[in-house]
Amino acid sequence: MTSASAGDRRSPAPADDGAGALRRVVPPARRFLARRRGVLVRLGLWSLVESAQAFLVGFAVAHAVDEGFLVGDTRRGLLWLAVALVAVLSGAPVVRGVFAQLAGLTEPLRDGLVRRAVDRSMALAALGGPGATDRAAVSRLTNQVEIARDSFAGLVLTLRSFVFTAAGALIGLLSLHPALLVVVLPPLAAGLALFLLTLRPMAAAQRRALAADEALGDHATRSRAALRDLTACGTGPETERRGAELVAEAAATARVLARWAAVRTTALGVAGNLPVLALLVAVPWLRGRGVTAGALLGAFTYLVQSLLPALHTLMTALGAAGARLLVVLDRILGPAPVREAAPASPARAPAPGASRAPGARPAPAVELRSVTLSYGARAEPVLDSLDLRVARGEHLAVVGPSGIGKSTLTRLVAGTLAPSGGEVRVAGRAVTGRAAAELAALRTLVPQEAYVFTGTVGDNLAYLRPDADRADLDAAVRELGLRPLVERLGGLDGPVRPAELTHAERQLVALARAYLSPAPLLLLDEATCHLDPAAEAHAEEALARRPGTLVVVAHRLSSAVRADRVLVLDGVAAVCGTHEEVLDRSPLYRDLTGHWHGEPSRRP
Repeated sequence: MTSASAGDRRSPAPADDGAGALRRVVPPARRFLARRRGVLVRLGLWSLVESAQAFLVGFAVAHAVDEGFLVGDTRRGLLWLAVALVAVLSGAPVVRGVFAQLAGLTEPLRDGLVRRAVDRSMALAALGGPGATDRAAVSRLTNQVEIARDSFAGLVLTLRSFVFTAAGALIGLLSLHPALLVVVLPPLAAGLALFLLTLRPMAAAQRRALAADEALGDHATRSRAALRDLTACGTGPETERRGAELVAEAAATARVLARWAAVRTTALGVAGNLPVLALLVAVPWLRGRGVTAGALLGAFTYLVQSLLPALHTLMTALGAAGARLLVVLDRILGPAPVREAAPASPARAPAPGASRAPGARPAPAVELRSVTLSYGARAEPVLDSLDLRVARGEHLAVVGPSGIGKSTLTRLVAGTLAPSGGEVRVAGRAVTGRAAAELAALRTLVPQEAYVFTGTVGDNLAYLRPDADRADLDAAVRELGLRPLVERLGGLDGPVRPAELTHAERQLVALARAYLSPAPLLLLDEATCHLDPAAEAHAEEALARRPGTLVVVAHRLSSAVRADRVLVLDGVAAVCGTHEEVLDRSPLYRDLTGHWHGEPSRRP
């Protein structure tokens, strides 16, 4: 341990307010639409028919009243109403024609997104390594592509309907009397403008609410995983206070989102109801300027039958489907993965001490520089300014009482937990903030509870190395002593049913999988606790022979004795050295040795 001060905590990247997503999505969207001008023209022609339909309904109602019923010509009034009825009934073939052309847009979009998702997944796989598995590809190919297609179809329908329906209705109002537009347009435009102004801040509020929710979930997950350390170190109250702060932050963002939702609802009310109210209030004024009763009834028909429903649908679609479409398109159309130099596979890495270029000094396999970790600003640190260097090819055992921070240390090295201060490097590269694919190429972490999935034995063993051939799998089975289990399951092609395996058998499968991993660093967090001492010794010796570095959180003293060096954590000072050196320097290690052996503690 050193007295170096803790470094600054990393700040999260600022949230994207949507402008970046728009910049990424708009150019390919323009190219997609430009290649389908014919479909757009045909869709526009069908929409013109819909516009004429909207125009005829209100126009026919107005003339039925003014030229028919009010002057006593019932026959003429009924004829005009028949025109309105024909206009309404013509909506069915119009809808069929619109949907026929819509398929010419949505299906190519779906096919293009599927190709893009597949190309992206293949590009990631081409990078090689265990981190190259694109686990989000299935979501993009199924759920996200369908969301994009449905949202795109909904937006096209609503935008097209609003534009052409509004055009027909406004032309109709103008044809009835220009004064009608003077009354109807201002509240309609005000409501629409207010709604459009809410789009960007509400999208930003949605992203902040999502980020707050994710931060709260991450805190809960980390606290649950570190419950033993929190209890042992007495930092539970501070963690609880941090959780309360995150809950308050999530509630605050939810209130902001609710306020913007209220503004959007107000905009919808202004645009959807105020024009009708304004028209009612302005009836005397309109009558004084020569607007007939039929024109007033036609204006109400335009508003209630055509214009306001189209506006309501537009606002709903832009507020919901538009946001979903933007997010999904940005995820699928985002930049493809770029090949990055990765650490050499341990199967091809030079053995420790092998000749290297003159003057070249390889980075240590693991390096901790003044690393501090505490679960709260005022909590006692679990690890305090810890310095540690693990050479390439070295076998290190970590020991200490339960709850002292051994699992926390492995999580820091694995990059799944960020330090409060200091820096953690693996193979010369900082691990904090790295993507999961990059971390998987650097290290493999085997926890106490082994993960085994339903599939074949070979699939389970090759999970971290998909390109492993049968000879590689046989070697792992032989080295880890897995042959009896594999034969009982029916060979490498035999099925694995996790519920039928014991904890020890699951750990053996996970250890054999780790043996095959191309990552140069293996981290075993009490990953042999369910094995008997002989099986544990056999497994650790096999993993130690594997090219690369091995760090083991010891479950038994024998693990520490087998290691090249031992790191003892006692919450006050860390002692690192060979077994004999640590016996001389660490009273805690002597106590642990006596406990493991059932003997009195050895004293200097």
